[in-house]
Amino acid sequence: MIVRPKIEQYAEEHTSPPSALLAKVAAATASATDRPEMMIGAIEGGLLAMLVAMQRPRRILEIGTFTGYSALSMAEAMPAGCRIVTLEADAFHASLARRHIAASPYADRIEVREGPALDTLSELAGPFDLVFIDADKPSYVRFLGAVLPLLGERGIVAVDNALHFAITADAEDAAAIEAFNAHDASRADLIQVLLTVRAGLMLIRRACS
Repeated sequence: MIVRPKIEQYAEEHTSPPSALLAKVAAATASATDRPEMMIGAIEGGLLAMLVAMQRPRRILEIGTFTGYSALSMAEAMPAGCRIVTLEADAFHASLARRHIAASPYADRIEVREGPALDTLSELAGPFDLVFIDADKPSYVRFLGAVLPLLGERGIVAVDNALHFAITADAEDAAAIEAFNAHDASRADLIQVLLTVRAGLMLIRRACS
């Protein structure tokens, strides 16, 4: 978390609270995993839902399902007919996510694909209107390269943990995030804005031609 705890608490108190479904998933994540902090928080979940409500995407792609909280956050705001494809490399996390999704009203609209994301991405066809990346940090540049060809004309890529380098003790992750941010900034074909939400959220779109 980048901002001071007091500010984070104030922001959360003045953000619409998560639904009962999301609160249940959050509680289950805390009890079933040894790293519940990997789950996005209520503020970031609310921001993703707001993006979905504003953009009204037809198809959403997520890289890094974890236990399903972020996918369900987006599902609660998605329009009729929208579908989410979410990719998870860890079998245990994928099983938890499938359980939470199956217990939700969105089971027929969210597909969990298990396996290495880069392998799965090579099998997918676009377009996707919104892509959320929250997975293996050293693979971020490759994830972006793989999803851009799948991105719709007015699509947005949201990348979590873009300020993670400032708070992590993991030198590899820190270097990977800084390399990813430098890569984005060097590309004239992309427009990005870095938000100081939680551990940083980078929003990316194609530059207008």
